[in-house]
Amino acid sequence: MATFKVSRVQTSPIDGQKPGTSGLRKKVTVFKQPHYLHNFVQSTFDALSASKVKGATLVVSGDGRYFSKDAIQIIIQMSAANGVRRVWVGQNGLLSTPAVSCVIRERVGADGSKATGSFILTASHNPGGPHEDFGIKYNMENGGPAPEGVTDKIYANTKTIKEYFIAEDIPDVDISVLGVTTFRGPNGQFDVEVFDSATDYVKLMKSIFDFDAIRKLIASPKFSFCYDALHGVAGAYAKRIFVEELGADESYLLNCIPKEDFGGGHPDPNLTYAKELVARMGLGKEKPQNEPPEFGAAADGDADRNMVLGKRFFVTPSDSVAIIAANAVQSIPYFSSGLKGVARSMPTSAALDVVAQHLNLKFFEVPTGWKFFGNLMDAGLCSVCGEESFGTGSDHIREKDGIWAVLAWLSILAFKNKDNLSGGKLVTVEDIVTKHWATYGRHYYTRYDYENVDAGAAKELMSYLVKLQSSLPDVNKIIKGIRSDVSSVVKADEFEYKDPVDGSISKHQGIRYLFEDGSRLVFRLSGTGSEGATIRLYIEQYMKDPSKTGRDSQEALAPLVDVALKLSKMQAFTGRSAPTVIT
Repeated sequence: MATFKVSRVQTSPIDGQKPGTSGLRKKVTVFKQPHYLHNFVQSTFDALSASKVKGATLVVSGDGRYFSKDAIQIIIQMSAANGVRRVWVGQNGLLSTPAVSCVIRERVGADGSKATGSFILTASHNPGGPHEDFGIKYNMENGGPAPEGVTDKIYANTKTIKEYFIAEDIPDVDISVLGVTTFRGPNGQFDVEVFDSATDYVKLMKSIFDFDAIRKLIASPKFSFCYDALHGVAGAYAKRIFVEELGADESYLLNCIPKEDFGGGHPDPNLTYAKELVARMGLGKEKPQNEPPEFGAAADGDADRNMVLGKRFFVTPSDSVAIIAANAVQSIPYFSSGLKGVARSMPTSAALDVVAQHLNLKFFEVPTGWKFFGNLMDAGLCSVCGEESFGTGSDHIREKDGIWAVLAWLSILAFKNKDNLSGGKLVTVEDIVTKHWATYGRHYYTRYDYENVDAGAAKELMSYLVKLQSSLPDVNKIIKGIRSDVSSVVKADEFEYKDPVDGSISKHQGIRYLFEDGSRLVFRLSGTGSEGATIRLYIEQYMKDPSKTGRDSQEALAPLVDVALKLSKMQAFTGRSAPTVIT
């Protein structure tokens, strides 16, 4: 048994280590600076109670992006030095963010141990590579992201840190080989266990969904699908679930080999970046060579986000969570006894609100950030939730879950087609969505992202929008001067949320303009970028009249888009004549 000693290394604070919406994200070159990662990890240990560190079990893995393997070894050494009893690492350092949450909640070690938290190494949907993004976040014993109380402590510690602890004589652990490596130090025995990344997660998915029903759907000659992992960590699960468990042909998988730089692509599952899938599904500019599959889906780098497509048809994330909620009880065994409640992030369209009202479900509108859903779930108040940023999930874990969302859609398709797989017309993704609109109305919806905007200019724009809200008559005068066919604003505010579980208050969560006809404009600064500022503009138009739910989305939203850009003086403040991404 190898031994190690603990070194106390002198350091000093490094600016800019404030965790964003989901952890700390910076360029790899920043994380590689001397002491940078070490300072943040030690600040995290110091922010936790002693019972969550001394003698504890931690999970350390991520999406496999560049610098992950180096970071894992550093965190192993620092965990040992800080008195952690054991570290669990997914094979090759790979664990999707939802799988980490699953492992914390479900996995029991051979000695009966359970994880009390995790360092997740991911920058989610941001690009990877030597000159791209890296990220780290801490998840708690419930499997969810650290709450603001903890992240505030972490940040405070980064501003006062003077030393960190590390066991530098622990050699690099071979994380490609399953097994346990044992060391002994001043605090006693320390183990590093490398385990299979997929086993626990696959077991959980099989307990939630009717795999037999999905298998019958996939086996039908009428049905085909394509799953694009965008070379992210979802590829570590795709073959196990879709091919080995559900019997899909391996040709249905696209870009499912995880790569440190995501194959040079941008691992963000949307119509802009998932180009190959979009083309295969018949939604590209050029006509596909073959008939598009009936169902398509994509994942982001750490597999917590998803995009769902039908043949020549895009499902907005806002519609997706509403449709899953509307069909969950009859289609997914896990929800057979009913939903406890549903929730969405504030910028997400109100499609879920209408479903909740129709089904008499508890409904919550929360700030952006999965931790807010986690509080509701821990209190037994929420079963299904989602964000417009391609995040969907349920209370089976405490993170959004991209593969879960795909299995939910396959379950709905399997249920709708259970009587016609051998004969009759296939109920398609488009059929399900258009029927939903006919029942609940349609929320036309789009998001404009302005990425890497000068941070000062972004703040000035937001301040301008807040000042405008002081006089609604003036706002409406401006709007009518832009477009006379747009209804009037009846309420304008900065969204503020009081958590019904812990009473905490989150302020400045986005600027809202709410219109008389149910339309909305929302502006907010994103906390997921690694540099500059990202301004997100959300535009929503509700149509209940069935004769108007089949319009082209761009056509339906054009008046509100015009108002949003001119009201905010977007080009004047940012210098941008067009957004970086439209979803």
